[in-house]
Amino acid sequence: MPDSEPLAIVDIGSNSVRLVVYAGTRRIPSVAFNEKVLAGLGAGLAETGRLSDASQKRALAALRRFKLLIEQMGVARTRVVATAAARDAENGPAFLDAIRAIGFEPEVISGEMEGVLAGEGVLSGIPDAEGVVGDLGGGSLELAEVGGGKVSHSVSLPLGVLRIGEPDKKAEDKVRRTLRAALKKRGLLEAGRGKPFYLVGGSWRALARLDIITTGHPLPITHQYCMASGRPAELRQILKELERTDPKSIPTLTATRIPTLPAAKLILNVLAEELQPSRLVVSSFGIREGLLYHDLTDKERARDPLLEAARDAGRGLSRFGEHGDLLDAWIAPVFDDPPEVARLRRAACLLADVAWQAHPDFRAERGLEMALHGNWVGVDSCQRVMIAQALWANFGGGKGLPDPAVSALCQPERLERANLWGLAMRLGQRLSGGLAVSLERSSLRRASGVLTLTLPKGEEALYGETVDRRFRRLAAALKCKPELASG
Repeated sequence: MPDSEPLAIVDIGSNSVRLVVYAGTRRIPSVAFNEKVLAGLGAGLAETGRLSDASQKRALAALRRFKLLIEQMGVARTRVVATAAARDAENGPAFLDAIRAIGFEPEVISGEMEGVLAGEGVLSGIPDAEGVVGDLGGGSLELAEVGGGKVSHSVSLPLGVLRIGEPDKKAEDKVRRTLRAALKKRGLLEAGRGKPFYLVGGSWRALARLDIITTGHPLPITHQYCMASGRPAELRQILKELERTDPKSIPTLTATRIPTLPAAKLILNVLAEELQPSRLVVSSFGIREGLLYHDLTDKERARDPLLEAARDAGRGLSRFGEHGDLLDAWIAPVFDDPPEVARLRRAACLLADVAWQAHPDFRAERGLEMALHGNWVGVDSCQRVMIAQALWANFGGGKGLPDPAVSALCQPERLERANLWGLAMRLGQRLSGGLAVSLERSSLRRASGVLTLTLPKGEEALYGETVDRRFRRLAAALKCKPELASG
């Protein structure tokens, strides 16, 4: 998939039928279009063994619409995948024939492969994920072990939210027996105990949205949201608290999703009791992103998804083309950031020019909004806030974010470090005018309590009044003496 070539994935699941059109970079393509229809193909499947006529009709209507949209969008390549409902139903082959009649070529993914793809989807968005992934759908639950950037093995269980029925004592006993046997047999108990459990699937994401509202978490981002410590008693309390939140209060939660929440809570509760993970981490990436990640080379997989996405955004929104990497290299000698922190600094630099089109009085707000609510992966809440603080300072917002609740998501010393990044970025942007040439010819260094800005001979006039103010402000924040040099 070349960077400019759009790719469509049609995901025919047991609960929803979805079209996602991707564009942009291969490593972390952006979503150009996303639409789902909750057709409920898996409803009643456990009792009848068949897909209902009503659910098929709704799914096929959605697929006809998707086919037209794909053609009108000029999508170069389309991949259509079907999972548990089409895989297990007695009339699944006839349903697949009806899909072919529309003009699609559906692939029926095995349960094991579904688990592998879910695991690879999580690794795509959380590269250092280590533990067990659980992908909860309408017809099945896939569990996969992840670690070291790979999926070790997976298992598919008939525990979808549409299959287990009313979440009563009988259903709980069934879920517990099935999970206990699978976790032990597949070695997942040892692989996941005391490590994070990664939640994939719409019903679990809906629970996370409810938890965000119930707890008053200031960032409404589900990806990499830590829903609970993983301790069963704490999770039970959280799930109990969710009862007081009306699911209808969430605009993104459809009426057909709400009935699946009790079953989703039951499965999650039993899983936490049996697996005893260290924490529960939500992943908005699943099998669709896993399909994209599966096709990448090892070199492409090794690219940082945060930096790739930030570089793509910076390329499209900056004034004079991409220069964030150069800006980061220019300010890097001032800081002694370890690699896991330096990547956040670089991401901020890649976004350092994205708000130039906004009114000057609102550029800081534009940068803040992009950092906090952008579709970034590979970052947790604190890391988002660090990038936001850097951009806030870079665009003149000053030290300290306007919302104390957001600032509280990150340690003060990390926010202070990010503020210093922003002041250094702000100096580099003003000195260079957003161009590469001045950054390439000048340098910024800190040593022995002295901050030195070196300009090339004959270009000392670049050091104007505004540059002087920003240089002195950065030096003061670093508790250094400012020194101008030429050479």
